[in-house]
Amino acid sequence: MGGQYRITGDKYPRLRRPKRRRRLVLTIVASVTALGLVGWGTLQLIDVFTGDEDQAAAAGPKADCATRVTSSPSPKASGSAAKDLPAPGRITVNVLNATPRAGLAKDTADELKQRGFRIGNVGNATEEYDKKVKGTAMLLGAKAAEDTALAVLNTQLTGAQSKTDGRKKATEVDLVIGTGFKALSTRKDADKALAALTSPEPTPTASKTC
Repeated sequence: MGGQYRITGDKYPRLRRPKRRRRLVLTIVASVTALGLVGWGTLQLIDVFTGDEDQAAAAGPKADCATRVTSSPSPKASGSAAKDLPAPGRITVNVLNATPRAGLAKDTADELKQRGFRIGNVGNATEEYDKKVKGTAMLLGAKAAEDTALAVLNTQLTGAQSKTDGRKKATEVDLVIGTGFKALSTRKDADKALAALTSPEPTPTASKTC
């Protein structure tokens, strides 16, 4: 076989090495791409966590604060309680009838007596008020009785007007029955109004604690 095949020409075939350079380039590109993806994912995770913290900071103390509802008496109620309202037994009521209906003053006085009030004069109203009180009633008393004795008597009926005069005794008041009067409030309603006056319910207020 040695003499059968002959190489002719001045060029010889070159034996090429495996394509290692192309593989190296592809490996480098793949590595760079993988590193880029890892870095991008890391940035996304950092944004997620730092974003939550920023939102919590932007929310301020409201996110960490709880609202508590507390009760406190209203200024008006506190002022009335501070005056030490007199009990009905310490108040003398003069019941005067300014209407044409006979016996109205006596019946009203009897009912007030049953409710614990002391009764003074019972009869017809003076000329100043006789048939001139158009509403339910007119409550008269000293200036010092305006938020004390008159306020307590006012719990026994609705629609009454209050007026002060020059008398000195704060625990003696007049109930002048007007033409619009029908009856005293029911005992239940009167007791409820009196209890609210002497023991005012606190007003709820909201406060925040962190």
